[in-house]
Amino acid sequence: MINWPNVTASGNQELGLKPEELQKSKCVLGFIPVIYYSILLCIGVPVNILTAVALCRLASRTKKALYYYLLAVTASDILSQLFIIFVGFLLETAVFHRDVPALLLHSVSVAEFAANHASIWSTVPLTVDRYVALCHPLLHRQISYPARARKIIAVVLAVSIASGVPFFWWSDMWRDSHSPTALDGVLIWTHVTIIYFLPCSIFLVLNSLIIHTLRVRQREQRCQEEQGTKSVPLQRLGKTTAMLLAITSVFSVLWAPRTIVVIYHLYVSTVHRDWRIHLAYDLSNMLAMLNTAVNFFLYCFVSKPFRSAVRDVVLLRGSPLYSRRTLPQQQVPTNASISSLYSGNSKRFQRDFTPLSPHGARKPS
Repeated sequence: MINWPNVTASGNQELGLKPEELQKSKCVLGFIPVIYYSILLCIGVPVNILTAVALCRLASRTKKALYYYLLAVTASDILSQLFIIFVGFLLETAVFHRDVPALLLHSVSVAEFAANHASIWSTVPLTVDRYVALCHPLLHRQISYPARARKIIAVVLAVSIASGVPFFWWSDMWRDSHSPTALDGVLIWTHVTIIYFLPCSIFLVLNSLIIHTLRVRQREQRCQEEQGTKSVPLQRLGKTTAMLLAITSVFSVLWAPRTIVVIYHLYVSTVHRDWRIHLAYDLSNMLAMLNTAVNFFLYCFVSKPFRSAVRDVVLLRGSPLYSRRTLPQQQVPTNASISSLYSGNSKRFQRDFTPLSPHGARKPS
């Protein structure tokens, strides 16, 4: 990444020469990646730790599965920042120029891929939980609770760690001068399937079903309003869905360039032999790692309970999240849906869709 040799010689020059004898060019970005990753690490780790503490408070006070899923996503992002950005990019690359024992390099690769997989796949149970909450609310009341959420998270983390083991044999794209081997092809396609194609397919299908369900309910609401009957308000439901769509959409956009570059490296021109692919690979990695630091700002933008929890943490307050004027009967049931991120006053909406917002809940019968 920093002043790494990158072969630009033509095919005629390569004939009969060893890689170290070929004409080489330096990394185009120079020290920009080091500055970028240092800033990203200095901002991303503190805000993710702050996010984790705030979500821990919300989870302990509300006992809702939603916050456990969000906490798993945040913890995985912290691991990705430590293993990939700090150890992989800054220490191994910028400081030691990857001049470390090969066993250590490959072992760190396993940790990097495991953390990366956990960070991405922790979002999948969250999306599934949201889909069940909106499309099958009665079923959601039965199957969504903290104990089950913790088991699901444990399974996801275990599978993520196991999926990182094969990448012990991942090639160093920056330094390996040879063309990708058959093993490299298998690992690259496994990698892009795990980190992009499969999760994005799940996000696309479930989000499409969620949007279709919302549109159907909106049409039903308009029909009921025209008939003069009361209907369930959908404004908060749409805002909650927008938050989930933002998380998955940001991931899809930020990780798409890296996926394209890795496949291009496999079939067209390698990172080591073409400075343009080297540049594209560096930029795409920078974009992908940005995904580990943006969720905090999304939560703050759309979630009043989360902002309150963050404010309590920053001000070192242990007081309740909400005003004392909140009535006792306005506490929320344990097994609620993802819409707890937002406050509201519609009790009928809460009876039908069991929101997670600690501001309100249905009255006891």
